[in-house]
Amino acid sequence: MRIETIDLNFLGTEHIIASYLLRGEGAAALVETGPTTCLEALEGGLRERGVAPEEVTQVFLTHVHLDHAGASGHLSEMLPRARFYVHRVGYPHLADPTKLLASATRIYGERMDELWGEVRPVPEERLEALPGEGEEIELDCGGALVAHDTPGHAYHHLAYHEPESGTLFAGDVAGIRMPGRSYVRPPTPPPEVDVEAWRESIQKIRRISPASLRPTHFGCYEDVERHLNELEQRLEDWLLFVEERMERGAERDEIVAALESKGDEELLAEGVDREEGVHYDLAGNYPMLVDGLMRYVRKRGRR
Repeated sequence: MRIETIDLNFLGTEHIIASYLLRGEGAAALVETGPTTCLEALEGGLRERGVAPEEVTQVFLTHVHLDHAGASGHLSEMLPRARFYVHRVGYPHLADPTKLLASATRIYGERMDELWGEVRPVPEERLEALPGEGEEIELDCGGALVAHDTPGHAYHHLAYHEPESGTLFAGDVAGIRMPGRSYVRPPTPPPEVDVEAWRESIQKIRRISPASLRPTHFGCYEDVERHLNELEQRLEDWLLFVEERMERGAERDEIVAALESKGDEELLAEGVDREEGVHYDLAGNYPMLVDGLMRYVRKRGRR
């Protein structure tokens, strides 16, 4: 089996959202579908690689956020033999995306169509609900994937480990990173960010000890321990940064501006200029990241 990266060219920009193609003798699988706005790029990526629609028999989703799974309903029509694997908590939102769309609309408003496009349900007979930790799924293209429960970015987040190569398809739990760069940004959008759970998921990844990480945003990285250390440190640092300003009574827009200034300085320190930083913003922008951290701080305070 071999693993290939299909760049979904989100909003006409490369290296923002990946779909990973697993290929074997006469069969193929995908990890992540991307949003419907990237469906043409995904179709083209399969076609360029000579993969016929009926060859794709399994689609694995790390979670149901629209940049990762939004095209699933359309793909269920395009890929006649494919089964769609998702965390049991995410399952009902693929079968009926009404609540998912309502939640996303509160966040993205008028940009919903521009960013994500139309979202269709996946027929329930095509869905496979994964219970969470340690579920091993045999691949039709050879080998297996082991699903690991990795909350933090979202409660219903899974990371998939391919033992033969040591690859971990990490979704968003391993952060945002661009090819050729060392900088790792924690994606902390509302409504489900849980930093405490995220710490535990990072520890779990360390115990799995993958040879490489493949985050959906974007690429393949073998400096696993350094990558995880940076992610964990920045997640803690940004949480403290936001929390301190909330305690001083700062308004949301003031906190966004302050984190943007801080984040841009961190990018420059690791050799990423502002133009390249736009790629990070497309995968996880500062207003969204602050909203998620502020919501977490308030929820933790109520607990």
